[in-house]
This record gives sequence, structure tokens and C-alpha cells, in this order.
Amino acid sequence: MEYIGGFQIFLGVLARFWPVWLALAIIMGASFVYKKKLGLYGQLFDSGVGIVGVGICFFWLFTAIFAGTIAPFNPLAQIPIMKDALPGAIDAASGQAYLFGGDKLARDVFSRMVYGSQIVLIIAPAATAFALMVGITLGLPAGYYGGRIDSVLSFLANLVLAFPVILLFYLLVTPGIMETPIPYGMAGLFFLFPIIFFSALFYTRFKNRPDRVYIQIGLTLLIGGWIYAGLVFNADPLGIVSIKPNQLNIFVAVVFASSPGVFRIVRGLVMDIKTRDYVAAAQTRGESPWYIMLWEILPNARGPLIVDACLRIGYTTILLGTLGYFGLGLAPESPDWGTAIKDASRLLRSYIHPALPPTVALMSFVLGLNLLADALREQSMKD
Repeated sequence: MEYIGGFQIFLGVLARFWPVWLALAIIMGASFVYKKKLGLYGQLFDSGVGIVGVGICFFWLFTAIFAGTIAPFNPLAQIPIMKDALPGAIDAASGQAYLFGGDKLARDVFSRMVYGSQIVLIIAPAATAFALMVGITLGLPAGYYGGRIDSVLSFLANLVLAFPVILLFYLLVTPGIMETPIPYGMAGLFFLFPIIFFSALFYTRFKNRPDRVYIQIGLTLLIGGWIYAGLVFNADPLGIVSIKPNQLNIFVAVVFASSPGVFRIVRGLVMDIKTRDYVAAAQTRGESPWYIMLWEILPNARGPLIVDACLRIGYTTILLGTLGYFGLGLAPESPDWGTAIKDASRLLRSYIHPALPPTVALMSFVLGLNLLADALREQSMKD
């Protein structure tokens, strides 16, 4: 078997990522030029931490988008002669090199690392977004009304938070639970919250303008119902929106475990902001409680929530890696980073260990999110 040297491997990796470098140059260059017109996003480029955080996050975003171009092999393809191949081994049939070597099933480690970014960039942000929707929708009335509503919702949130997180995820993603209606029932409940949130948002804002409110609520129900049918019932007539059962279980588990934390943050922010003068002015004007919550209080709580969202995406990424490592995440053949680390951990090898690329990928993405959260926190404190 022929091999290429370490320097050629380095150059080969850089060359494979050419679409990412090109996209980064365009987006980062445009961001620098127009940063004064880009609001909060543009302010991130005033600090080195923000630039590095944005750059790392964009790197993995573009990697996920251009994975088909970057990866030289199919992440599930097996070439028997390349089993446990050392980095730089060349496949005689295609002439392409296994840049980071092969795993125990003769799959290209580099290609699996690249395609693994797609799984992370889909599940982690989407699950965090749904957790935010659930936490915000329940946290707003709990903090604003207080009393019995606050007591009941806070008790339920504390009940979930009191349960050991790892054990909670273990129970929710085990095969026995996956075969029951429980995940789909929980998904049916959680996926209603975005529809409720945006319907309330548009209604409270434009309830006195029927020409606009009917269109906006109609589009919310139409688009939300379409996505809801595809995710919960796998009944999208166009076949665009769908989710595999094991992905749905992870999705539901993340939303279920993360929502109470978001709820407590939103509740605390609302209890503080509702005492401000502009809230009292809105009450004096006769605005409805939900209008005040959604259009007066929530916009002024966006800073801490954006920072928390970045951190939660990082936590979810680590969680996906942990579940994949213990075999509780996606399908065994999945190229997600946790499964790749688990598959490579049994192989003893010096040089570039096959567990190193997915580990560095996971670590760098979480680092980028943490740096981005730090930069956002600094900007929110200035505001």
C-alpha cells in the first residue's frame, strides 16, 4: 500500500476545505466592511474573541454545507484493504488518500469527521431553539403573573432539574423507550410551542389590523402544521420534513432536559424587567398582559437569552458526543463525532489516532460557541 507524507497530508486537508476557505473569506470580509450596519452581529467584530468565535462557528457551518464536496469518500463506504489503515494511505482504485486513516470498518476517518458536522449542526441548534420556545412560552407567564401559575410551573421545572441528567437521557434514548409512543407523545407536545408562541406574537401585535393578523396567523398555522405533521407523524405530503426515530428521541430528550433551565432564566428576567417604567407605561395604555410580555419584556431580555442559547448549543454538542460514545445516540453506522470516537477508541495507534480528528472537531466547535457567547455577553453588558 502506498502512502503520502505528513506534510502532504496537511496540504491535502487544507486543499479539501477550499469551499470553506472561500466562503469564510467572503462572509468575514463583508462582515468587516459593513459591521457598522449589522447591529449586534457587527459589534462582534470589535473584539478578537468575537472574531475567533464567529470564524470557528462559520467554519463548521460551511463544512456541514459543503460536506459533499470536501469529503473524498462516502462516510459509510468500506474499502476492505483500508481497514485500520494509517493516515495517508492511498486507495488504489480511486487514487484518493485516507488523509486521517481508516477505522476498524475500513471507512475514511476524514470523511466521517466532515459529515459528522452535518448531524451536529442540525440537531444541536434545532433542539436548542425548541427548548427556547418551550422555556420562553412558560417562563413569561410564570414571571409576570406569579402566584399559583408560577408555583405550579416552577415545581414542574424543578422536578425535571432535580433528576440526574445523564440518567434522564439514558432512559429517554434507550431502545425500549424508542419502541413506545412516549417519544412521539412528548414530541407532539413540545412541537406545539413554536406554533403557540408565534400565533400569540402576531395576534397581540396586529389584533387591531385584521388584514395583517389573519395572513400572519394563517401562514403560522400552515407552515407550523406542515412541519409538525412531518416531524411528529412523518406525514409530510411533500416528503421534505422528516426525522428518523433515533434522532427524534435525542431531539425530545434535549428539549425536555434543557427547557427547565431556559424557563428559570426567563422567569427571573421577567420578574426583574416587569418593574421597569416602560412596562408600567404599557399597562397604563391598557395593553394586554401577553402584549407586554412579548413586545415589551421579551425584547429587553434578548441579550442574556442569546448568550444562553450559544452556551446551550455547546452543551448539546457535548451531550450528543457523550450519547454517541456510549452507543445511546444515533444509529451505529452514523458518522456523528461521538460514535466516531467510540469506534476509534479500541484501536491502539501512534501518529494520528483515528479518535483524534472527531475529538478535535467537537472541542473546536464548542470552543467557538463559548467564545461567541463571551463576546455576546460583553456586548450585552455594554448595552
